[in-house]
Amino acid sequence: MSFKSMKQDIVHIGLVVRDYDEAIDFYVNRLKFELIEDTYQPEQDKRWVVVSPPSSKGVTLLLAKASKPEQMGFIGNQAGGRVFLFLNTDDFWRDYERMVAEGIHFVRLPAEQEYGTVAVFEDLYGNLWDLLQLKDNHPISSRLKALF
Repeated sequence: MSFKSMKQDIVHIGLVVRDYDEAIDFYVNRLKFELIEDTYQPEQDKRWVVVSPPSSKGVTLLLAKASKPEQMGFIGNQAGGRVFLFLNTDDFWRDYERMVAEGIHFVRLPAEQEYGTVAVFEDLYGNLWDLLQLKDNHPISSRLKALF
C-alpha cells in the first residue's frame, strides 16, 4: 500500500466545556460560529454538539461536556496556558472589531508579525485563541486556499 494515496483529515477537535448551552451561546452568538449539530445521545446521556466558523470546510469543534472531576480540571486550560486554537480570517480588522463589539476579551492586542496579523483572545472558559490573518506568502496560506 502506498502512503501517498492515503487521504485522511482531522474532522473534529474536542473542546471540554462546563455546559453545552453556555458554550453554544458563546460560540454561536458571540463568535458567530455555525451550529452544525446538536444531537442528544440517550444511550450515553450526553449531547453531540459540533460548531464551526462560518463557511469553514475544515476542522470543526466538538463541544464535549466534562462528566468527571478530572475532566473539569481541563476546562479553560486545554493547552496548559498556551494558545490552543488558531482562527484564521480573510479580514483581520473586520473580525477583530466585531469581536471587540461582542465583548470578546483580547489578552494580546493586534500585532503585525512576519507571518501576518495576530491578536490573542480567550473563550468563555479562558482557553487562548489566536485570531490571525496569514500573509499570502505564508506556507499555510496556500494549504488553506487549496481547501476552499
